[in-house]
Amino acid sequence: MIVGWDGFVIVCKEKYRFFWYLPDVKEVFMTIEFSMIQTIGFAVLLLFFGRSLRNRISFFERFAIPAPVIGGFTFAIVNLIFYLTETVSFQFDTTLQNFFMILFFTSIGFGASPIVLRQAGPKVATFLLVALGLVIAQNLIVLGLAPILDLPGPLALMVGSTAMSGGHGTSAGIAPLVQAAGFEGAESIAYTAATFGLVAGSLMGGPITTRLLRRRNLIDLHDNAPFDDSFLHEKIHALDAERVLTGFMSLLVAMFVGSYVTDGLNLLVGNWTSMAQFPAYIGPMICGIFARWYSDNRFKREGGEESGAKELVPHQEIDMLGTVTLSIFLSMALMSVKLWELGSLAIALGVLLLAQMLLTALYTRYVTFHAMGATYDAAVLVAGHVGFSMGATPNGMANMEAIARKYGPAPTAFFVLPVVGGMFIDFFNILTITSFLTLM
Repeated sequence: MIVGWDGFVIVCKEKYRFFWYLPDVKEVFMTIEFSMIQTIGFAVLLLFFGRSLRNRISFFERFAIPAPVIGGFTFAIVNLIFYLTETVSFQFDTTLQNFFMILFFTSIGFGASPIVLRQAGPKVATFLLVALGLVIAQNLIVLGLAPILDLPGPLALMVGSTAMSGGHGTSAGIAPLVQAAGFEGAESIAYTAATFGLVAGSLMGGPITTRLLRRRNLIDLHDNAPFDDSFLHEKIHALDAERVLTGFMSLLVAMFVGSYVTDGLNLLVGNWTSMAQFPAYIGPMICGIFARWYSDNRFKREGGEESGAKELVPHQEIDMLGTVTLSIFLSMALMSVKLWELGSLAIALGVLLLAQMLLTALYTRYVTFHAMGATYDAAVLVAGHVGFSMGATPNGMANMEAIARKYGPAPTAFFVLPVVGGMFIDFFNILTITSFLTLM
């Protein structure tokens, strides 16, 4: 433990030799331990702190940096200072972090509706394939550079689609598993890369699209015709305890059944290799998709809202619960990150992030733009793809809104991006990452 100011001075003397003339004094190191309840309470306090900073500092709002990232990373920086000065250490009981993580990823499964994908038409399907192509490329490029940088493949993957297309949510789900497998620094790398991606994606999207519009003379060619997104319009239900309870129970049942699905998948993988296994949330995600598919089909057969049919699975409430659990588990994950583990990996991390920026710029410019039709809407979608492939869907939407305000509306782009970014890409990204890790 630290004994007053004199103890701190002695630490400075020993580490930095600022006070070499002071006599040697025995250093005592303080460790603060948090119980399970105290850990989640502290995480929520940091969440409140992050929300407060986000409301007061325009930088965070501009780059759509989530409140749990702000609060959690702020504490991680404070913890880094304590570590460097060898004064205080913190120990958290993160038992509930895994529970909230699986709840969140299960909600992603419930959000990926096969019926919505079918009704959305070829544009959404095409963009989903394009986005999945970039997800795979993000992983291939870091794995290609890993031997040159003398970096283990699993650590390199933390700067691939885990942090880029996945953002902090996927990073917080994947990185702890990689770190637990013996790859120190996985969490710090993933969270740092995801935060960098939020800012870089917001800064890159606008200039790439503006240059594209001017070089292709597309500014006056935008289509003002509204896109038919009527099938996405749903009745907004008033907050109802019964529906929230049903949604929560649906998540828990999917987690229960999904745990056996995960065990079965890992049993199959175990017959092939002992070097990898599927994470705990894969089975619940799959169960969530099947439950949503069955619920949507049943709802449609009974005539939908017009006939008074009721959803078997209240997906609006499940989506709300997913947002809540994401915020809590993300705050818990980020406040526990050990930034000092980045010390020896800083150069490799910088090279990989620069490579991701270059890849994203080239891929969206030449693949996304042409695959989506080389139109004004396609150019606007490029800005959105840059934002969400390096940060998150809100960053992509913000990029497109900035372009649309200046050059005109792009209804197709504003329909396609949130459907793919909000409903489908996380699921396919997680399967892709898991496949790469399994093959290593």
